[in-house]
Amino acid sequence: MGSLLIIPAIDLHEGEVVRLYQGDYAQKTVYSQDPAAMAGHFVKMGAKYLHIVDLDGAKKGGAVNAEIIRKIRMSVNVPLQVGGGIRDAETVAQYLQEIRADRVILGTVAVKNIGFVEECIAKYTPERIVVSVDVKDGHVATEGWLRDSGMDCFRFIEQLKGVGVGYIIVTDISKDGTLSSPNWAMYQKIEGIRVMVSGGVACEADFRKAAGYYGVIVGKAYYEGKVDLEKCLQRESSPVWIS
Repeated sequence: MGSLLIIPAIDLHEGEVVRLYQGDYAQKTVYSQDPAAMAGHFVKMGAKYLHIVDLDGAKKGGAVNAEIIRKIRMSVNVPLQVGGGIRDAETVAQYLQEIRADRVILGTVAVKNIGFVEECIAKYTPERIVVSVDVKDGHVATEGWLRDSGMDCFRFIEQLKGVGVGYIIVTDISKDGTLSSPNWAMYQKIEGIRVMVSGGVACEADFRKAAGYYGVIVGKAYYEGKVDLEKCLQRESSPVWIS
């Protein structure tokens, strides 16, 4: 699998580890009531990076699950990237400085205020800022995937490259949670930036297809027993640590 970084996902909703179907909060499956224990489980399997999403924060704005994320940070010694509801400088600082996450993921705010992304990069460096490009019917979705911004996803990615963004997570919402494999045709159109593939990972063959990208985020495929994640993690080469 080369240098592909496999990143297990922990999505938080009302204090539990869940997965949604196509971003629909009404269609959720609960996988654990102990997020910190789940994080520790992934690290024991060999995960070198974790992807944490505050779904309540994504919907409402703000760090709704901050205390749970703090517990995860205290319980594991691998880097964390955290997203969901991070829309102002105070929340960025809360995660990067107080809770000591390694990266924050900007979504809605990046669409509404590209200048804010520039400010975050200038203050924290491009290594600590990720932008989430959540795609629905070719447009970028915001507010926890609930709203269509009207912005063409590829035009948005060009804007991000222009302000110095180094990492993006690209998700085809129609694929998320479906176990139907990622939208590879969409990813093939993206160049010149480090991409994390997200949404629809269904089997180990998808990891092989993602080998040319920076990383792949895996959630439901693990929780539903579709991939031997421990075996895949042991194949991956060690990424460069940030913190």
